[in-house]
Amino acid sequence: MPVEALRLPLSQDLSGFLALLRRLGVPCRVSEEGDQQVLRVPAELAEQVRELYARQPQGETAPVPERPAARGGFLRALRASPLTSAVLLLTLVVAALTQLGGNFAIIRWLNFVDFRIEGDYAYFATLGQTLDAGQWWRLLTPMLVHFGILHLAMNGMWYWELGRRIESRQGAMMLLGLTLLFGLVSNFAQYLFGGPGIFGGLSGVLYGLLGHCWLFHKLAPTPAYRLPPGVVVLMLVWLLVCLSGLVEVLSFGALAIANAAHVGGLVAGCISGILGGWLARRR
Repeated sequence: MPVEALRLPLSQDLSGFLALLRRLGVPCRVSEEGDQQVLRVPAELAEQVRELYARQPQGETAPVPERPAARGGFLRALRASPLTSAVLLLTLVVAALTQLGGNFAIIRWLNFVDFRIEGDYAYFATLGQTLDAGQWWRLLTPMLVHFGILHLAMNGMWYWELGRRIESRQGAMMLLGLTLLFGLVSNFAQYLFGGPGIFGGLSGVLYGLLGHCWLFHKLAPTPAYRLPPGVVVLMLVWLLVCLSGLVEVLSFGALAIANAAHVGGLVAGCISGILGGWLARRR
């Protein structure tokens, strides 16, 4: 049942905003009532349309919130997304301290469980021993450890892209909560299904953020979570290639993929996206 979402003067140009609604697949109808124009949309979408108009009254021609760099340079983009920037800065600091995977003296304090290296062998503590020692930070810190410049660059690029979207749409505290949740879930999944080992990276968190944006947007369309065409398909195909073991075969075992972390993060992100999108749709 269509309801009134906006009532504006006839002098107000709604063409750009209507084009945006059409692109998002939102059914709408505009009618003239006296000297005003009334926009009607389905009742369950009315509040979201009002919020969208408050942010982008010009629709297609308005600046896109998730791309602040285009409006004032890289420094303004950093200031506009402080939590995203802080996580990436912390990741860079850890990369420098660990020498991108070369400094095991530091990595052993950030790994999911403690370990020691004797000759050609690594000996790992159990998760119970680790937690009994009060080393709870290990449940999260593996997500900050990266092995190689390419590993760091790819994860950093995707966190910058997805993190800013969530921070602009749902706020810094939501992004922080999701980052910690997905990091915890992906690290646990890798330990449970991959066994004790040395692993790290933001990949599990990234798959969580991807799943969150993807399904949130399906249930409650929002420009911030509208991902470029093919991104979800590309990431899912890459996940399947990694699960097949092809990457490790082609690299002759030199490149190990934390597949369980990726799957765990994606599942958690899909669940949070469904819940968040459902709640946003109800509001």
